[in-house]
Amino acid sequence: MDAQLTTYVTLVSTSAVLNLFLCLYVLFTRHRYPNIATFFILNTAATAIYCFGYAFSLTSTTIEQVKFWNLVQYCGMPFAPAFGLLFVMQYLGMKVGRTKTTLLLIIPSLSVLFDLTNKYHHLLYRTYEIDAVLGAPYVYKEYGIWFVVHGIFLFCCMLTGSILLLSRWKETAAAYRPQLIALASAQVLPMVTAFLYLINVTPAGVDPVPMVVWVSSILFLWAIHTSSMLSILPIAKETIFNSINDGVIVLDEARRLIDYNDACQHMMPGLQRSMYGQSIDKLWQTLFPEANRLPLTAENKTFDLPLIINDRLYIFQLRISPFTQGNRRKGLLLIFTDMTALKQLQQRLEKLAYYDELTGIYNRRAFFQQSDDAFETARKHKQPYTIILFDIDYFKKINDTYGHQIGDRMLLHVASICKAQLQRNMIFARYGGEEFVIALPNYTGVQGEDFANTLRKQIAASPLEEEKQVIYSTSSFGVATVDSNSVQSWTTILQYADEALYAAKHGGRNQVKYTERA
Repeated sequence: MDAQLTTYVTLVSTSAVLNLFLCLYVLFTRHRYPNIATFFILNTAATAIYCFGYAFSLTSTTIEQVKFWNLVQYCGMPFAPAFGLLFVMQYLGMKVGRTKTTLLLIIPSLSVLFDLTNKYHHLLYRTYEIDAVLGAPYVYKEYGIWFVVHGIFLFCCMLTGSILLLSRWKETAAAYRPQLIALASAQVLPMVTAFLYLINVTPAGVDPVPMVVWVSSILFLWAIHTSSMLSILPIAKETIFNSINDGVIVLDEARRLIDYNDACQHMMPGLQRSMYGQSIDKLWQTLFPEANRLPLTAENKTFDLPLIINDRLYIFQLRISPFTQGNRRKGLLLIFTDMTALKQLQQRLEKLAYYDELTGIYNRRAFFQQSDDAFETARKHKQPYTIILFDIDYFKKINDTYGHQIGDRMLLHVASICKAQLQRNMIFARYGGEEFVIALPNYTGVQGEDFANTLRKQIAASPLEEEKQVIYSTSSFGVATVDSNSVQSWTTILQYADEALYAAKHGGRNQVKYTERA
């Protein structure tokens, strides 16, 4: 074996040993990174088989030996780029299912089959014999149609892997970029070397690809030990960063966008990768022209943030949190939690708890709660407190004559008349059945009586028009007032108003009775 051939064998063997070492290292430590170990192991194993096969073929002395070791090479070489592409896809967080894996392995499998049976069809090699000038182990080859298909497939796998990796360069943190360099080099270096081989730039009779693969292996080893490739890598972002339901925006120290997750993209459809590097103020103005500027601080902060997205109102809880690397502050995390459904549920529950379902005004419970606060304020400022209690006259007769549906509409009709007359600070509620109550903080009894008469006249003059029927109704009112300092509770005033209402009903209805107690 001459010195030149010895050099070739040494380089190829180095590539084989390094890939075997990587394969075994990841195989025995795969528990650290189970999500991506499989295709990396298969890729390095296939590369090792390819390199070992070629190293032994360089020691061959007969065409039979060369063909045998060529078949060994084909048990690894066609599969390595396919497994490499699958590993890159997993590494970048792309979904790799059985269908994609199967489709990528069809052509490599056929290449092995066609190499094994080439003498019957010559699809892979039309001529495959010992080079008449250089002699063994050098081979003269004339390629068949399948070799072209096979070559295009290998180039496409490596080119696609390179493009996928480089497309993530901008969004990958600096700490992880050595990993991208190692992986991209592992794709680009064999591809460029194979191209040079096909255009006859490399030494005649030898395949230079397995002689340069050791460089990729060194880059792999370097990345594994310097940037924790395989154990800490961008795929962690897919499993953690991109799998959480909250939207996350990452800003650098200058408040510029450097990253966001899939949930945030879903929440804010206008967000695009091309916006990387923009200041958050400019970005926010682009996404939400009508929204206020975000109140960013260096301290932890949480608040509700309403946003109009696609003409729909959303309520987000925004958490602003600084993040650090070591002892140095690196930027801010903006974490968006969609609270829209929860807020809507809270509003529905609040409405059920505090509002009358039919009329939409306060219910008895809400009236009691609101009046407690209003009465305490009146006492504090030594103001009068007036309550009006009224009901619809002969309401049972309306129900019996026209039906309960018309009765409900009459209640709604009366409530709407009263709401149109309400003044500031008045508390209006449905007290029960056909009874309504109004609290008037800081209103004297005379003012309350006048307001009650206004309502009485409006109700009497505004009949309900329903299904070509005009239904008139009247109401009876009881008004009571006291100095807020003279009683302990506003419920005492309500009791006086109830007595006044009773007097109005027994006095002929459709009237206001007023009582003032000391």
